[in-house]
Amino acid sequence: MHEHEVDLLCLQECDASDLPDVVGGLQMATATKENRLGLAMYYRRDRFDMVRADSFSLKKSLHDRVLTPAHERLIGVKLLDLETDHELVAGSFHAAPLTASNSLRRKQIDAAHAELLEMGTGQATLMVGDFNYPFFTQRLTEHMNDAGYDLSLSDRRTYTRYMVFRGHFDFATSRGLKIQKVETLPRGGSDHLPILVLADYLAPNDQLPTADE
Repeated sequence: MHEHEVDLLCLQECDASDLPDVVGGLQMATATKENRLGLAMYYRRDRFDMVRADSFSLKKSLHDRVLTPAHERLIGVKLLDLETDHELVAGSFHAAPLTASNSLRRKQIDAAHAELLEMGTGQATLMVGDFNYPFFTQRLTEHMNDAGYDLSLSDRRTYTRYMVFRGHFDFATSRGLKIQKVETLPRGGSDHLPILVLADYLAPNDQLPTADE
């Protein structure tokens, strides 16, 4: 984190009850309260003012109903960028596991985007996390484009522990942003490799995609 000087830090599958309020120059915005697989987000205090933070439950899979690993699968934070005066809505997302269908995960992604749009104007939205979608990602890319979002995969696979499940699990979806790069970083304490997303705001004359286009 210190090496890359991140402005936002999104965590999934964390023990939210054991997280500090401040990590370096990053302030915790919010964290889930009821999840065994927790979510949290930190932001750089000298870059952003936090306007609002919330957590959301999404459509449950059978795995969720039986084992209850994650009551809330999305946290959203509305931020004011002090450097540019832009409003940014960021989300940390954790989709249902591979025991669920891709169709269910697409519904969760759509619902998560809808919740984030409700938090802001829709001009700049970024959602990152574990999408649990290593197969048929081209179908997901087309689905995201139809909905007015870009889907960005990292430069290398983010899960490599088991041969059958190797692939890109951790993505970024965005609206009103230009994603410069998504880089897979070296493994830390998680079984997923972290990703680093580099993004810029769209210029005023750039066309913001809509679902009708």
